[in-house]
Amino acid sequence: MNDTTLKADVLIIGAGPVGLTLAMDLASRGVSVIVCETRRFAEPPNVKCNHVASRTMEQFRRLGVAQKLRDAGLPADYPNDVVFRTTVTGTELTRIPIPCRRDRYTETEGPDAWWPTPEPPHRINQIYLEPILLKHTAALPGVQLLNRTQFAGFTQDREGVTAIAIEMDSGVTRSIRCRYMVGCDGGSSMVRKQIGAKLEGTAVIQRVQSTFIRAPQLRDMIPGKPAWSTYAMNPRRCGTMFAIDGHETWLVHNHLNAEEPEFDSVDRDQALRDILGVGADFQYEVISKEDWIGRRLVANRFRDGRVFLAGDAAHLWVPYAGYGMNAGIADALNLSWLLGACVQGWGDEAMLDAYEAERQPITEQVSNFAMDHAQKMIRARRAVPQNIEAPGPEGDALRADIGSEAYALNVQQFCCAGLNFGYFYTGSPIIIADGEHTAPPYSMGDFTPSTVPGCRAPHFWLADGRSLYDAFGPGYTLLRFDRSVDVRPLERAAQSYNMPLTVLDIETAEVPKVYAHRLVLCRADQHVAWRGAHLPFDVYDFVAILRGDAKRVRERKRALAWEGVVAAA
Repeated sequence: MNDTTLKADVLIIGAGPVGLTLAMDLASRGVSVIVCETRRFAEPPNVKCNHVASRTMEQFRRLGVAQKLRDAGLPADYPNDVVFRTTVTGTELTRIPIPCRRDRYTETEGPDAWWPTPEPPHRINQIYLEPILLKHTAALPGVQLLNRTQFAGFTQDREGVTAIAIEMDSGVTRSIRCRYMVGCDGGSSMVRKQIGAKLEGTAVIQRVQSTFIRAPQLRDMIPGKPAWSTYAMNPRRCGTMFAIDGHETWLVHNHLNAEEPEFDSVDRDQALRDILGVGADFQYEVISKEDWIGRRLVANRFRDGRVFLAGDAAHLWVPYAGYGMNAGIADALNLSWLLGACVQGWGDEAMLDAYEAERQPITEQVSNFAMDHAQKMIRARRAVPQNIEAPGPEGDALRADIGSEAYALNVQQFCCAGLNFGYFYTGSPIIIADGEHTAPPYSMGDFTPSTVPGCRAPHFWLADGRSLYDAFGPGYTLLRFDRSVDVRPLERAAQSYNMPLTVLDIETAEVPKVYAHRLVLCRADQHVAWRGAHLPFDVYDFVAILRGDAKRVRERKRALAWEGVVAAA
């Protein structure tokens, strides 16, 4: 091997939040990782994501970065509220209360304070989030970061992938040999293009001008209690503003109307002033600006052999409910434990079929939630009455009605328990349906906790004060609610394949009623794989399915049928 050839178990293309989270999780499983990134090390990211979902924070807790993230972002006492106003500095129409990070674990009142989880959501911009993930990832053993490195293509065979990468400053070409490769390289993904996957869906839903500004005087000009996000609704221009540092930096989104098809057809400066509600004398500094198109596009496949797609490389949609980055991280964490199982040797290669089978349908569902909400918001912006800023009782009554409608429409996207805890996997080769019930439906805002296989295992606190998820093992965790059930046969079967199995005896009295079975088997990603009152009759066949080796089960049944023992499947 010459000095331009590198080797790793997994090669990740892209070091954004999705790629970094994937690297962190793989490293926690003893998997060696190389990450290729075109940016310089610690080069600041764009001001994009503003919200880390609860499910993401649960996994960051496991990976040891949740508290670091909690300590960053807005000031500890800065309200995370979402407020609707006529302009940013104008009259308040309604407010969705969201706890500041100081009160995030203790607040119990309000639509965003009841989350059934050890880690509720966290509002933090990507410019603070990504450096924390990067610093943590760079310090992990088994992770090599290749910055200023351009992915140029790959070939694959039955044993692995050979990728070509070019050092952008020196021009040196490297060959990287890996067992698997994952494209986390964004919406214009080179990996997606090379595997021939195509984005399908709605190409244009909303055009947006985004401007990142520094305006130290703005906070004192905003009446009343501060807010993390402010929606401006007036007949001149509707837009959204996010507080970035809580002092002087702000991100302003100008939502273009349908009759404004070109970004340069709208005066950015005037639109920004109309959203803020300020005059020509208001001074601000543009830190950066970006024009972007909200879409609903999903790749027609997430995989080609040993090469996978995750995050924006696999799906793009309007970022309502803050579920762009978070959906990508969910991809990464779904894929990571499957790749880890194969690299560690206990997972069959067919186990990887679960990734696309599970994540692609959920991506379609979530993207449609986001698109539907985007279309409702577009209609609401078009319907802002001309007299919304009129003084007096009539104006007050009109603003109250508009505020009430805005609250009802948007509380579900900012307090989106359904998107966090309601989605479930069906049709997966490694989830064993029991035929008792189907998984309950969910919406953007609401869900019904369930232990139906495929659902997220409902959270509860253990008798020793730990979160249920804190006690999960790296592979499968069997929750045993009755010690009289002998699970040793399953432990022996798992051990014979070196499949990690943690048996957790539940002794707390405060168990959610949905845990009605004596045994519930959970996966590393917190989804239920199986449940029952007794172990399956053949624990070796059972373990084979959990490992993705359903072929073993089919072959065994055919052999038994040949001997006249059982009917052929």
